[in-house]
Amino acid sequence: MRRRYRSPAMHSRARVSSLRLNCCRSPSRMPRTISRRDLLLVASAASVWGASRPLAGAAIGTRSIRIANASGTLELTLDALMRQQQFLESLGLDPRIMRVADGTRILGGVVGGSVDASMMSGFGQVFPAIAHGAGIKILGGCTRRPTLALFSAKPYVRALSDLEGRTVGTGSIGALVYQLTVLLLRKYGVNVSRVRFVSIGSSADIFRAVSAGTVDAGAGEAALVPEAANYRVHPLEHGDMTVELEQYTFNGAWASDHVINSKRDTLVRTLAAYAKLYRYVQSPKAHEAFIRARRSLFPNASATDHEAQWRYIQTYKPFAVDLILGPPRLRYMQEVNVGFGVQTSVLPFSEVADMSLAADALRLLARRPA
Repeated sequence: MRRRYRSPAMHSRARVSSLRLNCCRSPSRMPRTISRRDLLLVASAASVWGASRPLAGAAIGTRSIRIANASGTLELTLDALMRQQQFLESLGLDPRIMRVADGTRILGGVVGGSVDASMMSGFGQVFPAIAHGAGIKILGGCTRRPTLALFSAKPYVRALSDLEGRTVGTGSIGALVYQLTVLLLRKYGVNVSRVRFVSIGSSADIFRAVSAGTVDAGAGEAALVPEAANYRVHPLEHGDMTVELEQYTFNGAWASDHVINSKRDTLVRTLAAYAKLYRYVQSPKAHEAFIRARRSLFPNASATDHEAQWRYIQTYKPFAVDLILGPPRLRYMQEVNVGFGVQTSVLPFSEVADMSLAADALRLLARRPA
């Protein structure tokens, strides 16, 4: 039998898939620390992925920006609202925004150069990447606290302690949703070695699996807590991560050192546009525009669901309107990583972050009329 030829890029993709599968096969074990070789393989595969999916119509010029954001329900809504209100264009930018469910692919795109920056995604994986030589900096915050909660459709699962011996849906082992779920369970003394974690995908995918009864519990949008009965599920006691894990910065903005140096003005303008978005969406005047943006994405969702998401934002005001993330927040995120074994030690703030661009973005907004 002839062996099928596999290009170096195919080998990289296979290696990345193998890494993910190996993590998911042993849910009771904490993920190992990322190696420099693994980082380079992920970047290589993601670069090929980016090259094979060109950003059609990208403008030529210093103000074009390629952004990869997470694809959670709230992030998708904010992306739609951003396009609808044209905040990026109002600052002289030609944006191309990609929705990516896998944080590993975002990391690979930033490291490999097929993406300029991420403005709304988890960044826990950035710290170990920096420790192994990746030139990346965190530029600012987006969502200052998790927007998820744990739900179940099983009548016998009401408390976090009920999850021992049960199946819990998450993202891939070590990814954002997995990390948040384990943090919450540990906080309340649940023996996570007795919980069977199943990798399903995004929080929206997990919530569908919970509603269908495929898993005993899993994460969904915290905004749905008041409407849980409409989906034939119920929130778990102490399962609201917005309240229970408020120190955890859910997502933020980050870019490579190369892009920071070569497109600083573009990044400053981009950060300013996102700060403008966060201020707008947390003000009452955005209500109609927010509902319109959400309906464009989820036309089959009920008016109650749209309003629930709006009320959640107005109640918790989770977005970083001032963009700045200080040393205590980034230290906490790294301490979480160390506790999970994906990072060996806490890196100095100056090695992982550059908040000067956020400061410039705020000054830019102050000079411009609202």
